[in-house]
Amino acid sequence: MADERNSYIVNVRDVKKVYRVGTVNINALNGVDLAVKAGEICCVVGRSGSGKSTLLNVMAGLEAPTSGEIVIAKQHVEKMTQSELIRFRQKHVGFIFQSFNLMPYYTALENVALPLSFRGVPKEKREKRAREILKAVGLGTHLNHKPMQMSGGQQQRVGIARALVSDPEIVFADEPTGNLDSKTSDEVMNMMCGIARDQGRTLILVTHDPKMAAYTDRVINLLDGKVTDERQIEQRVLQEAGA
Repeated sequence: MADERNSYIVNVRDVKKVYRVGTVNINALNGVDLAVKAGEICCVVGRSGSGKSTLLNVMAGLEAPTSGEIVIAKQHVEKMTQSELIRFRQKHVGFIFQSFNLMPYYTALENVALPLSFRGVPKEKREKRAREILKAVGLGTHLNHKPMQMSGGQQQRVGIARALVSDPEIVFADEPTGNLDSKTSDEVMNMMCGIARDQGRTLILVTHDPKMAAYTDRVINLLDGKVTDERQIEQRVLQEAGA
């Protein structure tokens, strides 16, 4: 089993996360084990309070676990300092957020190019890469649009492009369709998972909506900070965006 787990890009081993609220301990994660293969699209499903966003945060190094191991790309995330975590995320990880988190006064091109500026990529090169990925998500005609000039679905496409622009090994998505209507949610999921498969990305998303799991390779159910069930998805939803 150990040799098999070493072949996975993400290994979560007996992870616990305890929050202290007044005099009460809240067990947000209560001994989670999870392994994700490179190139796999994995969906963590759970209702509000199940611990799914906490799990995403500790895997991404945004929060420290109380105990347990988190090994991503053969590196122990839980042992890293803050500066090491920043460098690790810049090199290996992309993020897609429910609330888009776009810079309101930046254009789509500038928003997508921003992560590359933190890595010291020259302006001409980072804008070229940003144009390429924006075209890939269907926004080639919206390069100079600012967030207020775009729909929610278009803003999330910008968010997806921003997550992919630095060529990360792993993309974490936190409720990526939470602020979208059902039709736009289908379009975004179809596009996001399609690009991940085409590029061989590892995509781990959390959602409260079990219907979103149909687009993924594997669904993991979380309840009260524990994995209660997981299953492979045999038939993927492969519909044209907007169909």
